Amino acid sequence: MIRSKALLLAAAMSVLAAGCGDPLPPVASMPSAGERLVFADEFDAPTLDRSKWNVIGPDFWVNEEEQAYIDSPETIRFAPAGSAAGAEDGVLILQPVFREGFEMPIGREADFVSGRITTQGKYDFTHGRAVARIRMPDAVGVWPAFWLLGNGTWPETGEIDIMEYVGEADWTGVALHGPGYSGETPLVNKYVFEPGTDVTDWHEYEVDWNADRILFKVDGRLTYRVTRGMVENYGEWRFDTPKHIILNFAVGGVYPFKTNRISEPYKGVPTETVERIKSGEIGMEVDWVRIYQRNGQPDRAD
Repeated sequence: MIRSKALLLAAAMSVLAAGCGDPLPPVASMPSAGERLVFADEFDAPTLDRSKWNVIGPDFWVNEEEQAYIDSPETIRFAPAGSAAGAEDGVLILQPVFREGFEMPIGREADFVSGRITTQGKYDFTHGRAVARIRMPDAVGVWPAFWLLGNGTWPETGEIDIMEYVGEADWTGVALHGPGYSGETPLVNKYVFEPGTDVTDWHEYEVDWNADRILFKVDGRLTYRVTRGMVENYGEWRFDTPKHIILNFAVGGVYPFKTNRISEPYKGVPTETVERIKSGEIGMEVDWVRIYQRNGQPDRAD
């Protein structure tokens, strides 16, 4: 399936380059010379592919976030091909839902539930290019993200935040976490969109990762480069270890709060955003996720 998809993408590139059809999409969505597609989910099915993804449940809670994660078609939805404007085909939607007084197994009550999916234990990789095509809402205090995480104790096995968004529509953030550079990490950057576009448009968020450097890109454009030497100013390089993929939609918490300083009615979340969540307006749409590796690299980390 993956090999077939890679061939189709390569064929499409050749046809378009010859002058037929619409303009080429951003380069991130296509395999470059010497690359192959090793993982993909186009989200064209009506339900989550459980052979690729796990769903995180309400026993998990971090960062003073206001939501609980649940495994539900309310919070992990799918839009069929043709129903989401601008999408290539089907779309995954991670959507927060107002659920006042939801009781979590850890003894906490949350007023929101939402979705978080991960490939841990089903797919991970060491080095390569991870890309997702995503559209998000203009909503203060939301906290959707696309990222890679190591399989051991945090932050010892490393974290790569490919895209974090905390509700200011003109920018998204990236970061690295590891021993000596976690939490308030020095290895962080913001990408500010050009005039005329923002997070409410479709964009391809990407990391290109090898043993010597990590490149962050938006729509194929380099936005931040981190070298091994930069990391080793603060601690050990922990990016030669397997990483799995995470997509999640948090509501409020420490990062939105540190950005907007809103404390009521919820940490980092204003009343306007709460009302929009109640009306079902807010969600993160994911058109697809793809992982590429250079020919000769193993497609999995053993």
